[in-house]
Amino acid sequence: REEKQLELTLEALISQVADLKNSLVSFIYKLENEYDRLTWPSVLDSFALLSGQLNTLNKVLKHEKTPLLRNQVIIPLVLSPDRDEEIMRQTEGRVPVFSHEVVPDHLRTKPDPEVEEQEKQLITDAARISPDGAQKQIQSLNKMCSNLLEKISKEERESESGGLRQNKQTFNPTDTNALVAAVAFGKGLSNRRPPGSGGSVQSGQPGAGAIIAGASGMQQVPMSSAPAQQQPMLAGVQMAQAGQPGKYIAYLIVIIKQEAR
Repeated sequence: REEKQLELTLEALISQVADLKNSLVSFIYKLENEYDRLTWPSVLDSFALLSGQLNTLNKVLKHEKTPLLRNQVIIPLVLSPDRDEEIMRQTEGRVPVFSHEVVPDHLRTKPDPEVEEQEKQLITDAARISPDGAQKQIQSLNKMCSNLLEKISKEERESESGGLRQNKQTFNPTDTNALVAAVAFGKGLSNRRPPGSGGSVQSGQPGAGAIIAGASGMQQVPMSSAPAQQQPMLAGVQMAQAGQPGKYIAYLIVIIKQEAR
């Protein structure tokens, strides 16, 4: 009866391990061949599948009807340096021979002495920590993780907002082109003399009339003969009286070209 129960347990374990192995092979294949189109949700699904299969395997091992496998001793009956086709088939080509070289690795029931010593040290250190101390360490770790996540989220938000500000257009190209064409070539400006205007540019502004006359064939726009104290000065050019927009445009061109010099 015990042998039958052990045989059934081994069959269940072999089946669970085979499913786990297939899932690992599939996940490794995705990582090596489909990494360029692999998404994070897909990776999480693979991890969830592996975790579920490991939990099922642990349940089989901890089942009350499962015999204590640690009490079972495996003894190699035949060791040979020659190739064994049966072992090749059962191990899917990973173990070609069952010799003195591979037996200590494949039939090991305990970890390496160094690993075992480190595991004991970790268990001892964990036993020294009181429940309150462990809870404080957990809270401290959670706080550090929360602060780190907050910083990462802040960096992402700043990066996104900076990209939006950089890509946002702050001017109208049509208006800019129209302004440049008007200043450089006089495009769209009227060449007609304002009615009732007379006189010329005052002598206090040398070269102003020549600059205005040379702006793409525009005629010289004379300034009003009003008293100087009633006409404000702007950048060295006396402004025209209100109600004459043509003169303001001409004086604007003069000011821009004087500033450019």
